[in-house]
Amino acid sequence: MITEGPEPLWEQAKAALKDRIEAGELKSGSRLPPERELCDLLGISRVTVRRALTALVDEGVLRSAHGRGWYVAQVERKEWPNTLESFTETARRMGLVPTSKVLRCMSAAATLDEAESFQIAPGTPLYRVDRVRMLDGVPIAVDESLVPVDAAVGFESVDFTTLSMYDTLTELGFELAQADATIEARSADAALAEHLDIAPGTPVLEMREIVRDRNGRPLLSSVIRYAGDRYRLRTSFLRGAGT
Repeated sequence: MITEGPEPLWEQAKAALKDRIEAGELKSGSRLPPERELCDLLGISRVTVRRALTALVDEGVLRSAHGRGWYVAQVERKEWPNTLESFTETARRMGLVPTSKVLRCMSAAATLDEAESFQIAPGTPLYRVDRVRMLDGVPIAVDESLVPVDAAVGFESVDFTTLSMYDTLTELGFELAQADATIEARSADAALAEHLDIAPGTPVLEMREIVRDRNGRPLLSSVIRYAGDRYRLRTSFLRGAGT
């Protein structure tokens, strides 16, 4: 509860909210309570709350989503690697807890494009696993993965809410060695926006990836659509001698 004092009420409110964020009560990427609840919690007017929130946006502590509320800004941690690394491995390296909401887990016939990616005949069964990927409970991406059925032994009993696709394939004796990926900017449709808790039309990063074993066999195909403000890809380039 904010009280009268030498500092303006909005500055006290800003400090109180910042303390909660730094203490981990409000996690990176999470949505704040509605302004009305913040008013009741802090004992101040909506105008004062909004001024405090706006100041935190200016400082990069919060971000606002028009019509959807206020969010704790995503904390930038270590850079994403150039080595082949699963979502789960990356999350743990960054000190975050990875979980998933499974949307679909089933076998279905390969489309023409999917068959081409796996170098198989159209209609050949592929095992499909669609998930909303989360870090510390915050939705980061929607992942649609495909695996050849002969590599997906026992997948129907795997708990993909917590288990890694990479780890599962490795435990089955497969070696994921190399991947090719393309990344494009897209707009979120209504279904994707609902899964990621963003507005339809919000920019997302779509990564299409084919992962192969050491013999070049495609073992995993995935389309991962990341919320544009929750994922950042960095890389580096070397200029060869004489070029």
